[in-house]
Amino acid sequence: MKKLFMPLIFLIILLIPLVDLFHPGLPITHDGQDHIARIANFYINLKEGIIIPRWAPNLNWGYGHPILEFLYPLPSYLASFFHWIGISLFDSAKIVFGISMFFSGIAMYLWLSQFVNKKAAMIGGLLYVFAPYRFIDVYVRGDIGESLAFVFMPLVLVSLYKIYNDSKNKTLYIPIGAISLACLILSHNAIALMYMPFILFYVIYLISQAKVKKSIILNSLFIILLGLGLSAFFWIPGLLEAKFTLRNIVTKGVYQGRFVSLFSLLYGPWSYHGNFTTQLGILQWIAYIGTVPLLIFKKISKERIFILITLLYTCIAIFLMLSASDFIWQRIMLLQNFQFPWRFLAATVFTGAVLGAILINAIPKKIENFVIAAALIAMLILNKDYWHAQGFLQRSESFFTGVYDSTTDTGESAPIWSVRFMEHRPKAPIEVIGGNAIVNSIRLSAVKHVYHVNAITNAQLLENTIYFPGWQVLVDNARVAVEFQSAVNRGLITFFVSPGPHTIVVKYTETPLRFVSDLISGVTLGILIVIGIFTMRKGKEKKT
Repeated sequence: MKKLFMPLIFLIILLIPLVDLFHPGLPITHDGQDHIARIANFYINLKEGIIIPRWAPNLNWGYGHPILEFLYPLPSYLASFFHWIGISLFDSAKIVFGISMFFSGIAMYLWLSQFVNKKAAMIGGLLYVFAPYRFIDVYVRGDIGESLAFVFMPLVLVSLYKIYNDSKNKTLYIPIGAISLACLILSHNAIALMYMPFILFYVIYLISQAKVKKSIILNSLFIILLGLGLSAFFWIPGLLEAKFTLRNIVTKGVYQGRFVSLFSLLYGPWSYHGNFTTQLGILQWIAYIGTVPLLIFKKISKERIFILITLLYTCIAIFLMLSASDFIWQRIMLLQNFQFPWRFLAATVFTGAVLGAILINAIPKKIENFVIAAALIAMLILNKDYWHAQGFLQRSESFFTGVYDSTTDTGESAPIWSVRFMEHRPKAPIEVIGGNAIVNSIRLSAVKHVYHVNAITNAQLLENTIYFPGWQVLVDNARVAVEFQSAVNRGLITFFVSPGPHTIVVKYTETPLRFVSDLISGVTLGILIVIGIFTMRKGKEKKT
């Protein structure tokens, strides 16, 4: 019973912040409703057999939108699965939020327990969840992707540690690490980019400690390359086709009004509005400051190096949130795409948990239980007002599965030749804007629109869909030229037909870049399956 007591307390405390997720309706947040609309469009694609959804047909007042190509897809895949088995869209999203909170704590424990005692690892796991910013993600911002990303960072690191420390099962952790890294990228690309420097630092740190360096270098490289390869279908088009969007125009300079003060990192009143708190957390600050003496006096050099790396990473994250770092933001456009400097709170959530566990691990056994009990009580008291929703949204599912009067973003995913977002619904899916023609029938799906048209004269038709690379128009199975930069119908697809009856197909296809990216992910998946089969067979042979 003594052995079970701490794990039981650990699991119970992890469940406490999830209580409001059991309330009917969706917590009212900044982005929660828009995420439901995105998931609904994602699910429409999946139902039609489109494995990699890139086009949201019902967003942007029904003109469609390419946001799914640039939106981290893993939360939508998970929510779509739960919706597929009969759970409502609201509850499916709430399950993903619940998974992100609960399993991130367990994942952090799994990694920390590799190098600190179990009690310290549990405290670290709880600190990873009980940080003000984690509750902001769930109950204020409603950022489902960022919240889910916290699950996978520790899993990447535990895989790297295992290939460093586990001589028997190194091969097993290559696919686990690669899948975890891919899931991190697919959960939230900006957070993955933020965490990547620490992952690389950690790899270098493990290499420096390894006796046989070649093995860990190669295996770490495999994990990173296979992780990037598995998620290539998302990040390659998202990175290289962003030039066709308003992203750099819309996000340029936005960061300048979003810096935080050093005092606000120490304390800020809780708010559900735009001026929400950016405090790091009192216990997290204790962890940062408390590990400095360990850095100075710790006898074991490898632990000092690790503490130094983690503190340095924390200081960089804090600096990038302050206005003093403006000169860096001005020069790096990719950094400006983050839009909000306070987003680096995600880095401090991670390091606060790690350093907190290291600090607990260094406490003398005589007072360990007392300190742990005090930390648990403080954790609950200091955060007790943060794990609640300000209210709950009640809407029918049809509101999200039908035409949605928003792009669900600030226009950064809008095609560069279109308006930032539409402001009205189209009169019809297709219109005759020149000449004389009659539309006899219409059949619409997510990425394929079929029309039967009888043109009395040469006619110009307007397909009320925003153009983005991949859209094609076929008239009687022959591809025709499209115009999408008209000053009158800016960004919309227009084309001509000759007199007579025609079958017109307007469809969204994979560009060569997307096809190659899909192929890279497919080949990588095949490699991981082969590695998995090989590892399982090898394990059976050893047992035999």
